[in-house]
Amino acid sequence: MPGSQILPPQMRTAGHVLAWVLAGALLVGFVLTVWVGVTGALAYQHLSRIQSGAAKTVTALTTDPVSAAAELTSLADEASAAKELTSGPVWDLACLTPWIGPQLAAFHTVTSSTDELMNDSVLPLAKAAGGVSMDGLRPVGGRLEPGVLSALVEPAQTAAESAKAAAKAVHDIDRTPLVGVLVKAVDQAGDVFTQSATFIDALSRTSQLLPDMLGQNGERNYLILVQNNAEWRSLGGISGSAILLRTNNGAVSLGATQSATELSRDTTQPVVDLPAGITEIYGTKPARYFHNLTQIPDFSIDGALAHDFFQAKTGVAVDGVLAIDPVVLSYMLSATGPVTLPDGEQLAANDAVSLLMNGVYERYPDPAQQDAFFAAATGAVFQAFLEGRGSASGFISALSRAGDEHRLLMWSADPGEQSILADTTIAGPLPQTDEHTARLGVYLNDGTGSKMSYYLHPKVSLGWDACQAAGQNAMRQLALNLDLTNSAPADAASTLPTYITGNGAYGTAPGTAMVVGNIYLPDGFSVVSAETTNGASFAEAQYGSHTVLTFGVDVAPQQSVGVSVVARAVTTASEAEAFVTPTADASLFPVVHAACARTSTATLQ
Repeated sequence: MPGSQILPPQMRTAGHVLAWVLAGALLVGFVLTVWVGVTGALAYQHLSRIQSGAAKTVTALTTDPVSAAAELTSLADEASAAKELTSGPVWDLACLTPWIGPQLAAFHTVTSSTDELMNDSVLPLAKAAGGVSMDGLRPVGGRLEPGVLSALVEPAQTAAESAKAAAKAVHDIDRTPLVGVLVKAVDQAGDVFTQSATFIDALSRTSQLLPDMLGQNGERNYLILVQNNAEWRSLGGISGSAILLRTNNGAVSLGATQSATELSRDTTQPVVDLPAGITEIYGTKPARYFHNLTQIPDFSIDGALAHDFFQAKTGVAVDGVLAIDPVVLSYMLSATGPVTLPDGEQLAANDAVSLLMNGVYERYPDPAQQDAFFAAATGAVFQAFLEGRGSASGFISALSRAGDEHRLLMWSADPGEQSILADTTIAGPLPQTDEHTARLGVYLNDGTGSKMSYYLHPKVSLGWDACQAAGQNAMRQLALNLDLTNSAPADAASTLPTYITGNGAYGTAPGTAMVVGNIYLPDGFSVVSAETTNGASFAEAQYGSHTVLTFGVDVAPQQSVGVSVVARAVTTASEAEAFVTPTADASLFPVVHAACARTSTATLQ
């Protein structure tokens, strides 16, 4: 070129070299982009096929392990192929590039974790379950085989560890540099991994606990607390009745049923001394009134308290305590089908909740009759299960859902068994904050002395103020908003039975619901502000590592009251969860999630 003659020869040479270097770099970049694009697209196809079949296949582990194993073998091959396509030097190099690198690294983590979940956890577990008849979990003549899951103890433990590791890897992906579409995909993958890990972990723990729980090594006695969500307590509702359940070498039978009123009679002093941190918030009522056992939002305390309370009143030292509610009974009825009550009436899944928590008070004005009806209904549901009605998978699904919704709780008097239960949802622990997630509790209690909680509907939302420096220690604020709505008719005072409204016995106007709430802030968080829309004040206390805010509000019929709390801490957590008291409404899931809002505007075509 004529212009090039102006440059000295050495510069012309250097310019040619630079041009070739740039051209080579562009060529390498182009090849790298094409390679990553093609392999990524192929890997995505493998993951899509896994996604479409995995959920149904994993669920089939409880119904038909043999067919599930065959399908899982195919899915495991898909997972291996996806991992191989997103591994190797070229992919590793691409992961180091600006902007696109974090996107590819996240995709690689998902494919690697999918391979670990499928090949190291789910598939080996499915093969081990091939020789296990899950139908053995269905009672025959009132008996279950204690060792039905014994062959799964070790495989399930190994599978649970691998599933937990895979779920953690996906959970630990830094979402901050990711584009919106990938953030959503990673979050969805995280949900699937968490659900799978939870399912496998539950199977592992059940396989360890079941033999002794069914009396394989001697008779066991269990106390079943039936909570009534029509009158709120922190973990659900008052412990309205208690059923004694016995197991002996697989044989299961129901003993006597007693009402909370019977068990609380003539109890003028606490049956045990409660810790000062508890009495500062709840007084001694949980240890004086059987109804109030689950007012303390920690079932490791409530279970032990129920054990001591029941022993003091009956002389029977139970081996464990379980808590359920009428919503759980409705789930069980979905598995067993309708049951016939002593008076000839049928109780079905679609009417159990409304009848047991509301209709019974309109039908029977006498509390003794109400207790008898409640006991008969609960006994009929359990008897239907013990007769083997319904399928094992249906019953497993019912209890799994109840556990996920914090409606099924368990405590064991055996320290070894309690350690297996620890840190699970059914152990009913206080919310624990970790490096990723700040957890708090929104626990609601009836202060009316009524059954007005049936008409109350809590709506809870969480939100972070910012998402800067996610994953790093930084000062962050978390806002909690609670709206309580009373759906009772405007003329509730005159149209609802006095047993439901409380009839003003404790100073609350009939039809109005008084709610006493306890908000357990995440570990290490302090209060910035707290207010209610009706001007109610808060009391502040400390329980363990939690700051606890207590408030009381009256909610009139067809009205709502709002509660707002802002808390802050220096924390690495960028996600939040709130545990909320389970209500009579099964559609209200009692766990609320929130994640930092992402401010990135980058898009990926």
